[in-house]
Amino acid sequence: METLTKTRRIGGSLVVTIPKTIVEEEGLVEDQTVKIEIKKVRKDGFGISKGLASLSKEDKFKGQLEEK
Repeated sequence: METLTKTRRIGGSLVVTIPKTIVEEEGLVEDQTVKIEIKKVRKDGFGISKGLASLSKEDKFKGQLEEK
């Protein structure tokens, strides 16, 4: 099972929360030892403007030549 979660600081440690759905699906209980794998998720802007058309020459100069 895999999920994304954010770290939080408690005292001098960082902690993560296991979502309830995973706890229930895996049958986890308090004080149980589990193995976790740490991988940093790199944030990037790829896909942020998905679906937007690229700018044309007309778009670039739009409004600059119009009278005010």
